[in-house]
Amino acid sequence: MPEPEPSFRGVSRARLERVREAEEARYARSNPRSHALAGRAASGYYAGVPMHWMLDWPLPFPLVVADASGATLTDVDGQERADFCLGDTGAMFGHSPPPVSRALAAQAGRGLAYMLTTEDALVVGRLLVERFGLPHWQVATTASDANRFALRLARAVTRRPKILVMNGCYHGAVDETYVTLEGGTPRNRPGLIGQFIDLTAATEVVEFNDVPALERALARRDVACVITEPVLTNCCMVPAAPGYHAALRALTRATDTLLLIDETHTISTGPSGYTGAYGLEPDIFVLGKPIAGGVPASVWGFSDAVAAGWDRVRREIPTGHSGIGTTLSANALAMATMRATLTEVMTAAAYGHMDALAARLARGLQAVIGARALPWHVARVGARVEFVCAPGPLRNGSEAALAHAPPLEQALHIGLLNRGCVIAPFHNMMLVCPATSEHQVDQLVGAFGDVVGALAG
Repeated sequence: MPEPEPSFRGVSRARLERVREAEEARYARSNPRSHALAGRAASGYYAGVPMHWMLDWPLPFPLVVADASGATLTDVDGQERADFCLGDTGAMFGHSPPPVSRALAAQAGRGLAYMLTTEDALVVGRLLVERFGLPHWQVATTASDANRFALRLARAVTRRPKILVMNGCYHGAVDETYVTLEGGTPRNRPGLIGQFIDLTAATEVVEFNDVPALERALARRDVACVITEPVLTNCCMVPAAPGYHAALRALTRATDTLLLIDETHTISTGPSGYTGAYGLEPDIFVLGKPIAGGVPASVWGFSDAVAAGWDRVRREIPTGHSGIGTTLSANALAMATMRATLTEVMTAAAYGHMDALAARLARGLQAVIGARALPWHVARVGARVEFVCAPGPLRNGSEAALAHAPPLEQALHIGLLNRGCVIAPFHNMMLVCPATSEHQVDQLVGAFGDVVGALAG
């Protein structure tokens, strides 16, 4: 009998290579104008793209977008694609929602940045309190900024030097969160460019869902703040184990440690995020990316106790460079679009539509996987869905790191794109937005089945 072909996550390696090569050739044939334009547009940009993350798309050359509306992208070759990437959450509520477009047009002629408050800003403050519960809010430009500012404040008000992160976490471009566990030992995450200090001196790292490890790390009472997502995302998704969040909150309170919940991705859960849906009680809450409908903006809110600590710190130090805030934070354009998003876009009805279609998508993907008896699974948090090319559910960041399957994922991504569906390039993330249709969900499930069929044989 012939020897069986070597396999990778249930797929023949030889077949995987053949499928990837065929999909790359199909992409090159189908996108001649993108090829021509991307070649010319490369001039002036490092590596040919305006932001180096764009190199993470597993494509022979960049896809050039001509137009985006609702849940549909149209490229310069005139091809429409169902968009489930949605700007990797930046456009989670669809491209150019009409209320946001109207707010943009109305504000455009009235000035974009004053570094002064506006009527929109005053309304947004009340809306944030009503929606997310915490009484004090600040506005930043990105979730990275909001997390950075919040951690700086946490250290100041607690007078403690350390923060604690979960292994495998992602909180944007915040240096001290780039710590990982290697064989149980904390290390600087190797992908961080230009890092010249040992981040582990001021950052504790434990596995998500590991309550005993969390208890040991907090017992020393030198941690100012635990920063975590309620579900680990931007990796192979890791859900919270039953009782984990209750234990996390109890341990942080018992050790006088602040708890920061970063909802930038898990706002997919519902109108008040995972925090509102599951009754979490953070001291600090961060939300970026989609909060202004695609315009760069983020918010961070905090408790009365944190506010009192900030008041004390302000009395103790001279005025000047606080390291909290940037010139364009809370600009007039961001506040206008944030008001429109909170009042007219992030509605209960929109989330009802998103959740129902995301459930339909998850069922369809899982059915394809089950039909081929592949050792994969599907994870979902509200409107956010991921297929993971490994068994699940995953329990922590170490398992999530081992679950990644880049060669397989790359073939799947380009195969889906060739069949009219766009998913996030960094991992297998898909979002359903208010403009997504049943037809688009079924199109994605069908495309997934087609590509998986080609891979599995």
